[in-house]
Amino acid sequence: MRIMLFVLTNLGIIVTFGVFTNVVLPLFGVRLEGTGMLLVFAAMFGMGGSFISLLLSKKMALKATRARVIEQPRSAEEQWLVQTVQKLAKDANIGMPDVAIYEGQEINAFATGAKRDDALVAVSSGLLRGMTKEEQEAVLAHEVSHIANGDMVTLTLIQGVVNTFVIFFARIVANLVSSAMGGRNGQGLGFFGYIMVVMVLEVIFGLLASVVVHWFSRKREYAADSGSARLVGKDKMIAALQRLKGSKEPELEGNLVAFGILGKGSELMATHPTLDNRIAALQRL
Repeated sequence: MRIMLFVLTNLGIIVTFGVFTNVVLPLFGVRLEGTGMLLVFAAMFGMGGSFISLLLSKKMALKATRARVIEQPRSAEEQWLVQTVQKLAKDANIGMPDVAIYEGQEINAFATGAKRDDALVAVSSGLLRGMTKEEQEAVLAHEVSHIANGDMVTLTLIQGVVNTFVIFFARIVANLVSSAMGGRNGQGLGFFGYIMVVMVLEVIFGLLASVVVHWFSRKREYAADSGSARLVGKDKMIAALQRLKGSKEPELEGNLVAFGILGKGSELMATHPTLDNRIAALQRL
């Protein structure tokens, strides 16, 4: 199903891009000529998609996790959560984020949102059951630090640039292959042949580009850990990371994984550094 959705999504982007540039624009007397114009429109699609996702990130995250925003605390635990985030947000000099709880056995939490003063911090029910209050406070401080550091916007910018160049270079190389086969603008490969070549190239370039995105993702985890240490003390953050060693793999998917306290992946494709490396970095502070 995931492969099918990936293929359909890429096919939709390719067809939309092709119709827009080869049918819609010529109707208005505009024709793409040269790599410069291709780069402009690749940026429109690459950056545009990333920023639309950022603007919708809170709603999408709430829907994906079925999280419930705490509008009126129903218990002493929820009251503590809201008050703790409120204090941390004030200390970090950001606006009060929405606070939410989602059902999950994992020990995890995430932050998302397009603005520092209009963000969301969500914690799993597993975290509330599996951590002490001091450890929960450290995790909340970690997520608040992500917001204060502007990590959502920065990661979106990087992803947008990466998307742009994946779209751009996939078509440049596909056009070179087409020219080598005696055609131009996909004619040498045929319509479906050109689409397949572009899709394969987007997969290859996308995987290479993901290395850069995940490298940055790991770097900002260290910064968020350090931010938590400044807000509540490094011993609490170290204790929280030690607790995570016994946690199951995160249930979060997509972009939410990158902003969770616990990540996925290994080596170059890991969204987070190893827990041992994060603990060692905190101990060196």
